[in-house]
Amino acid sequence: MALRLRVLPLLLLALSACVRNPATGKRMLSLVSQDQEISLGKQGAQDVKQSIGLIDDAKVQEYVASVGLPMAKHSERPELPWSVQAVDDPVVNAFALPGGPVFVTRGLLTHLNSEAELASVLGHEIGHITARHSVQQLSKAQLAQAGLLVGSVLSEDVAKFGGLAAAGLQLLFLKYGRDDERQADELGFRYMLQAGYDVREAADVFVTLQRVSQTAGSSLPNWLSTHPDPGERVQTARRRAEEAHVDFSRLKQGREEYLAILQGMPYGNDPRQGFFEGSRFLHPSLRFQLTFPQGWKTANQTQAVLAVSPKEDAIVGLTLAGKTSPEEALRAFSTQQGIQVLGTPATGYPPGSVYFEAQTEQGTIRGVTTFLTHGGATLQLLGYTAAPALPTYDDAFRATFSSFGELTDAAALNVQPARIELVKLTAPMTVKEFQAKYPSTIPVEEVALINGVEPGDTLPAGHTVKRVTGGVKPSP
Repeated sequence: MALRLRVLPLLLLALSACVRNPATGKRMLSLVSQDQEISLGKQGAQDVKQSIGLIDDAKVQEYVASVGLPMAKHSERPELPWSVQAVDDPVVNAFALPGGPVFVTRGLLTHLNSEAELASVLGHEIGHITARHSVQQLSKAQLAQAGLLVGSVLSEDVAKFGGLAAAGLQLLFLKYGRDDERQADELGFRYMLQAGYDVREAADVFVTLQRVSQTAGSSLPNWLSTHPDPGERVQTARRRAEEAHVDFSRLKQGREEYLAILQGMPYGNDPRQGFFEGSRFLHPSLRFQLTFPQGWKTANQTQAVLAVSPKEDAIVGLTLAGKTSPEEALRAFSTQQGIQVLGTPATGYPPGSVYFEAQTEQGTIRGVTTFLTHGGATLQLLGYTAAPALPTYDDAFRATFSSFGELTDAAALNVQPARIELVKLTAPMTVKEFQAKYPSTIPVEEVALINGVEPGDTLPAGHTVKRVTGGVKPSP
């Protein structure tokens, strides 16, 4: 009887929380109000901008928004504070957050070939928001856990340094079911068609994604990990286009307009913003280098570069701390809620380093930090782990801290990113012939991939073709 009494409120809560889905008209579970949904999305979007970063090109941002916002504002939820932005990430991906924020990566932009293809991607992500798919996932988590608890360090500095542990970014890891993905495909098709785009191009996007997924070393965390089979999506998209019964000659493809925004866009990782040579990290723009422990998983984010231990129980790295002096930054860090500076001397660490203890929702952590000035900015070196494990990782933290220094290698300082370059063909040629006449710094198979064709296909005269130039890295 006691068990029933405990379960009954949750069942009543679930029944009372069933609302009508604004996009589909069907009943759905929702323990998250629209105001809460918008608030979560805004926080998540801020975390995305800080940890991944937006493409610093107003022309690109305006173009992406001009394609996505009209579809969003003519959807079933026009009242949401919609935003459509491009993030500076080489991974081929796109994602949506609750309440309106939609993002497409630089990596995906360089693999698309028309405005209609971009509209297909953005329409799909808009569909996730209009159908409140993330709200359903959050509601299920609340029901299962009696509240969504996202563990975070009470100290804002430590939480920011962790980056991927930030509450807002947890939204990126919500897994939609395949039914949600199929529904988002269907809604995206509807929005795309209503906006006057050639819906046949949706199938071309799925073909490209399928080819990218088959490329060695590719990473598609959102588009393929829980999405239906790409081959199935291609066939479904083609069937929808055939059954649309529209005059395709009146629908927009926007190939040339789209390709124009890609001219000069970095392709792949931008080494100017830092790159790894093994466990050694070099940052040409900020002119510093840092060596992380061997075998640790590393990540280069906009606000921090960090490494996580093989057991994922320790983290060490560097983050920007603003323009205050190191002394002021340390004082601000030490006075945060939940932070206690320990009196143990930080022997062997750079001057000014201190050990600290912090309280988290998972327990007590201990770590070491120091602030230093470099290139006119104050940087923070920080390492932490569960309190009992600090002696285990102290030497690794010390070695990383001590490795920080000025980057002086000319080759590393002068490294440049690979970039997209457009070529207008004056005569027909195959992709292989194009590669021979206009060499790229990527293989011919990859040239074909980013142009949406096969290596043996013939490209017509007057066709605009993407090639990739530059981007030679310094030798390891």
